[in-house]
Amino acid sequence: MNMKTKVAIIGAGPSGLLLGQLLHKAGIDNIILERQTPDYVLGRIRAGVLEQGMVNMLREAGVAERMEREGLVHEGIELIYNGKRDRIDLKALTGGDTVVVYGQTEVTRDLMEARAASGAVTIYQAANVQPHELKGEQPYITFEHNGESVRLDCDYIAGCDGFHGVSRQSIPAEVLKHYERVYPFGWLGLLADTPPVNHELIYAQHERGFVLCSQRSATRSRYYLQVPLTDKVEDWSDQRFWDELKTRLPQDVAAKLVTGPSLEKSIAPLRSYVVEPMQYGKLFLVGDAAHIVPPTGAKGLNLAASDVCYLYRILVKVYREGRTELLEKYSELALRRIWKAERFSWFMTTLLHDFPGADAFDQRMQRSDYDYYTGSPAGRKTIAENYVGLPFDEVD
Repeated sequence: MNMKTKVAIIGAGPSGLLLGQLLHKAGIDNIILERQTPDYVLGRIRAGVLEQGMVNMLREAGVAERMEREGLVHEGIELIYNGKRDRIDLKALTGGDTVVVYGQTEVTRDLMEARAASGAVTIYQAANVQPHELKGEQPYITFEHNGESVRLDCDYIAGCDGFHGVSRQSIPAEVLKHYERVYPFGWLGLLADTPPVNHELIYAQHERGFVLCSQRSATRSRYYLQVPLTDKVEDWSDQRFWDELKTRLPQDVAAKLVTGPSLEKSIAPLRSYVVEPMQYGKLFLVGDAAHIVPPTGAKGLNLAASDVCYLYRILVKVYREGRTELLEKYSELALRRIWKAERFSWFMTTLLHDFPGADAFDQRMQRSDYDYYTGSPAGRKTIAENYVGLPFDEVD
């Protein structure tokens, strides 16, 4: 069986779906291939803080209606160090920018529904997906679906299939340069149908380890504890989790904590990772296929959206204006913003976590960093403008 499209997208996560939706609205035909089922994709528990740029992209894609109605606009965040609370006023420090708390699952659901309504093609449970002729005039993808072998001819391929996907693995190893920092701890996350302990997110340093008090809605909370990489989810009963969370929070915050049975618990290792370049011939890497950030900076999903923004704007100019020379700029544009987000995520991770083996000097430096950034107008502004997201560069 043979198929043909302009842009083939591998991966139906939020980045692939967002790119597909934007291209469809621009009249650029595309087909999305996904190896999992829709239910599996929707079952992934991920981030929930959307930068201003991501919010704007969802609006441009025409999928922001439910986000506008149900998303929680946050004008600030709270930092806690050694029990001292400091609020970073995002809106005031950035000239009006905010973030929106709206779960990645909900973003994905909205994009799935919009794609179904548009009639654009998504092929789920596509097995053995393999890109070919990436440096040639006519790239194509082979895959299997419902027991049938399929060839999909296309002009360009967008690899939106995550860190373990086939897209990056299809680029010759000698072409790529990998940058990585693996952190000596993980995050134990718990999701519960309980009201958030605070109306804004709390990032807390504690001698027993970092804490994040996040949320998905006014009635659903997401909490994280820094734990050793040797810990397993089975080691942590709900009661142990809540007790430890209360221990690490200031008493006035812990007193307001509402506990309940967990809907989901998981441990995620933390790493910083970037691969360069993000393109090879007619293949373009997007999102986690090219980079991973520790979640401390709330950048993972938002960075994927910025990749989508650059690739989408380039492809529009290619098809409408014949500007094929812009294709060579994708990696440079995307990486410029990625490294800034990697730096901020590394900074927040270093600032707020307890690092095994840190000596008295390291601890003093961490405290000094915290005091400077929260006590200086310039420092607070730096945190705020990075947290809401740096602006996208122009594509031209």
